[in-house]
Amino acid sequence: MTSMNKVFADLPVTVFEAMSQAARDNNAINLGQGFPDDPGPEDIRRAAADATVNGYNQYPSMMGIPELRQAIAAHYGRWHKLSLDPMTEVMVTSGGTEALTASILAVVEPGDEVVVFQPVYDSYLPIIRQAGGIPRLLRLEPPGWRLTEEMLASVFNPKTKAVLFNNPLNPAAVVYPREDLELLARFCQKFDTIAICDEVWEHVIFDGREHIPLITIPGMRDRTIKVGSAGKIFSLTGWKVGFVCAAPPLLRVAAKVHQFLTFTTAPNLQAAVAYGLGKPDQYFHDMRQELARSRDRLTKGLERIGFPVLKSQGTYFLTVDLSPLGLNETDVEFCKRIVSDYKVAAIPVSAFYEQDAVTSVVRFCFSKKDETLDTALERLSDAVHGRRKR
Repeated sequence: MTSMNKVFADLPVTVFEAMSQAARDNNAINLGQGFPDDPGPEDIRRAAADATVNGYNQYPSMMGIPELRQAIAAHYGRWHKLSLDPMTEVMVTSGGTEALTASILAVVEPGDEVVVFQPVYDSYLPIIRQAGGIPRLLRLEPPGWRLTEEMLASVFNPKTKAVLFNNPLNPAAVVYPREDLELLARFCQKFDTIAICDEVWEHVIFDGREHIPLITIPGMRDRTIKVGSAGKIFSLTGWKVGFVCAAPPLLRVAAKVHQFLTFTTAPNLQAAVAYGLGKPDQYFHDMRQELARSRDRLTKGLERIGFPVLKSQGTYFLTVDLSPLGLNETDVEFCKRIVSDYKVAAIPVSAFYEQDAVTSVVRFCFSKKDETLDTALERLSDAVHGRRKR
């Protein structure tokens, strides 16, 4: 048989699918993959149903329906004081992953170097390589997962075409402060680098923290592509409605890629997302408080049974550093043990590294019902001590 494209043929099954399958095989509670067990906001779902029955169901504009593009621009204007032209600087995609793919393929050419921070979302590296780019990997470490000048200076150079930056950071659950953003912005400007910013968790932040889009940092307005996700904002992960916001020269090329990936996105879902983005600010604050409550419930429960929990600043996740426990097993071995012995699935954070992995950190998803979290905690009560449930 003719050989296949090695960029994709040699990829393993994603860790998310592997652990979710292990959860199914073991009839385990799945705290691995990041999706809520709630159906999502009823009024937004009803808006989608109404748009299906009474609205337009043929091909919408490739760039997104005007109603949604205007709502995205207005939303970011309200929350971040970011002024966007909805017709030339906003595009709707079929999910955040497609938005990132279109952005990477629009920017990266063969031989270009692309700075990527580990832990890294699994779609970044294959698409960079498919474009002919060369990933330059930087290792972030617990407990802070922070950027440093020394780190950036080790990879940025005149060949650095782009940097992929995930903020808030999945899986480390970090919301980056202005200090780190200004540091990254200085390097982007010094080396004429385009920043592709994966900001899909922008509304899922806790404890009064502020999400600061890199595009709002001085000097970054015309060299940043900002990616967002309605699925994450509204806990409707199956809808796959993403956003790309960028200056016209960048967005025009990303749009040309998008037209050959998915071309467009379901118009009923777009209409419902437009409605959702216009909801009062209090809705978003209440959503954060409810998720923070679930985070705190799982955090306190894990700490009570002996897990060293790293504080979650955002996303649906919290992480546990196993190294103080002396378990003599890696994060992968630990996750395999708890899914088979305790019927709880988690994600080993080493799966988000391609080289020089951190092997002691495990990620749990807390966007679940109280009873789901409580049952998982009961099952894990002896896992710290290595005792098998009977």
